[in-house]
Amino acid sequence: MAGTQRRGRRIMMTPGELDEFLAEQRTCRVATVSADGRPHVSALWFAWDGTSLWLYSITRSRRWAELRHDPRLAVVVDDGEEYGELRGVELSGTAVFVGEAPRTGGPNPELDVPEGLFARKNFGLDEMPHDGRHAWLRLTPDTIASWDFRKLSAL
Repeated sequence: MAGTQRRGRRIMMTPGELDEFLAEQRTCRVATVSADGRPHVSALWFAWDGTSLWLYSITRSRRWAELRHDPRLAVVVDDGEEYGELRGVELSGTAVFVGEAPRTGGPNPELDVPEGLFARKNFGLDEMPHDGRHAWLRLTPDTIASWDFRKLSAL
């Protein structure tokens, strides 16, 4: 399991809450580091399989190039408008490139689950559409920090 959250234990999500939250959210913010050390943050759709966050990135993007140079990655998924509604998850670790790049849809058993999850969640389809421009990144987090400010009203 990912690193233990020390601060904010009263408002952290349980494992079940975390899984439910990541299954229902669509967009994350991905933070990478450029070769000259500058941070870069971009939005991206994702799928969560209960263990890893799967990102389907354009292979000609700045994000992809930066991760090829330095695979360290941090991702935030958050939701809420008012202070008492805020909730989210920060996951960090090392990106792993999975499958062909770019992905054209050839058989790859390792991608069966994430592609099914991603296609249903983001496209309402049973099979993943491939455009020959994207490829898969997997983040199995070393650390996870979560918060759910809705729990503050129960304290």
